[in-house]
Amino acid sequence: MLEAFSAETLARIQFAFTVSFHIVFPAFSIGLASYLAVLNAQWLRTRDRTYLHLFDYWKKIFAVAFGMGVVSGIVMSYQFGTNWSVFSDRAGPVIGPLMAYEVLSAFFLEAGFLGIMLFGREKVGARLHMFATAMVAFGTLLSATWILSVNSWMHTPAGYSINEAGQFVPEDWWAIVFNPSFPYRLLHMVLAAYLTTALVVAGAAGWHMLRDRATAASRKMFSMALWMVAITAPLQIVAGDMHGLNTLEHQPAKVMAMEGHYESHPEGAPLILFGIPDPDNKEIDHAIEIPGLSSLILEHDLDAPLPGLDTVPDDEEPPVAIVFWSFRVMVALGFAMLGLGAWSLWRRWKGTLFEGRWLQRAAVAMGPAGFVAVLAGWITTEVGRQPFTVYGLMRTADSLSPVEAPAVATSLLVFIVVYFFIFGAGTVYILRLMGKAPGDTGADPAAEGPLRGSGITPAPQLDPNAVPGE
Repeated sequence: MLEAFSAETLARIQFAFTVSFHIVFPAFSIGLASYLAVLNAQWLRTRDRTYLHLFDYWKKIFAVAFGMGVVSGIVMSYQFGTNWSVFSDRAGPVIGPLMAYEVLSAFFLEAGFLGIMLFGREKVGARLHMFATAMVAFGTLLSATWILSVNSWMHTPAGYSINEAGQFVPEDWWAIVFNPSFPYRLLHMVLAAYLTTALVVAGAAGWHMLRDRATAASRKMFSMALWMVAITAPLQIVAGDMHGLNTLEHQPAKVMAMEGHYESHPEGAPLILFGIPDPDNKEIDHAIEIPGLSSLILEHDLDAPLPGLDTVPDDEEPPVAIVFWSFRVMVALGFAMLGLGAWSLWRRWKGTLFEGRWLQRAAVAMGPAGFVAVLAGWITTEVGRQPFTVYGLMRTADSLSPVEAPAVATSLLVFIVVYFFIFGAGTVYILRLMGKAPGDTGADPAAEGPLRGSGITPAPQLDPNAVPGE
């Protein structure tokens, strides 16, 4: 079957496959690192052992997810040289230093403090351990910052010139790093990471509570996670709207594909909720529309005109069907998250947050939703950029290495087999770790011995029935 595809198509499929595996792990570890920092800070502030149990529970899961994220990221770097060497040669003077900064600053920061966070509580003291945990969390955010700066520059290039060899040469690093789409893309991705982690934590907590494991730890993480969902989901919708308006300004063809607007609308464009894109006839079949709403969302005016893909040359038109559907999956899941957060607030207001079995079932069902939404958003962004690698300046077809289709097909098949075996095993292991209930802090604290690494020894427990002097 793979023989029917060109080398370019196979190289794109390979990169899409590896980046799809990779992105789910950083999306999880970014949020989880910050969650661990909050748990550790709460433990030091309150000395409530519930937070300590949760920290020890989630740090093991973080270590596995972090390791898989590192391994899957290395493979993508090699693909720049194997499948996309022309792109690497031309864009390397810009993206090469940015990716090096990510390794030198963010990855070394994460890796340098990771061991202390995982194993150093009893050895370095509470304050230094807290500092290490905070540095791991900061490192994950810094890593996302550099990588998204690279990706954003490819969408909205700035601060460059092109030399005689056709290479992009840096002229203004400030403009390169803080290119027009970078702030919106960074905010959108970080909020997505926090939402993804919150949904996983809430799902794990809901699972244990449904299985009658409603310990203090599971209740605490259920409450904390749903607070994060309730706060972050509406912020993400606002951030997504801001990102969409920025995309309309700099990549209008992508927005046209997202909206399904094959034709221009001179007097207000409808919002197409659902339909079936027909690329041959350039129309949306069986469309369900709300008149004027697309113009209201994008231009804040029901009657504002919006251009369609009929204004874009056919060879610069993105694949509409993929972008159209992936965008709707992302938006639908975003509103489902908003609904889950609102439901939890209602339950919390009634004082029945932990008694709602259907809320717990919903939390379990929504556990993977963050990963699906991240993948759908990534597909919308990257497929919507086609047919360019550097938007408007360098085509994907001109970025490919001089490789033959059979060679790319062979490596793609190897990746598929190895990835499903290794990362499948890692994912199963993470699920097994989540399947174990976090420690029940209802146990007698005196039976747990001194709180090692905290400088605190529990007071002896007195028998209220003992006779004085015995």
